[in-house]
Amino acid sequence: QVQLVESGGGLVQAGGSLTLSCAASGSIFSINAMGWYRQAPGKQRELVAVITMSGSRNYVDSVKGRFTISSDYAKNTVYLQMNSLNPEDTAVYYCNVEHYTPARGIRSYWGQGTQVTVSP
Repeated sequence: QVQLVESGGGLVQAGGSLTLSCAASGSIFSINAMGWYRQAPGKQRELVAVITMSGSRNYVDSVKGRFTISSDYAKNTVYLQMNSLNPEDTAVYYCNVEHYTPARGIRSYWGQGTQVTVSP
């Protein structure tokens, strides 16, 4: 079992910055990828950014150039640096980890979510 603890959400004015952190703990065998999703009221959850163990990064188009995902796989931690925030970035942000074990293959785990609110 893998547990995820997120931190760093909050309220910020448009144009401001926030950094989200997510630490994985528990019976960790191998993490394939770590990422961030978000869900705004009335909308579907969407992928924001993902980073693989090899360092490959992908971002949703709306955050490219503003958000940066990074990771410290030695600490099983992923970060999301968010700059130039705008009200459209307001959402609950969820950490996601793809965890591999020989017995179960790849399983996906989710954090509890952290609220990011950007005021005009």
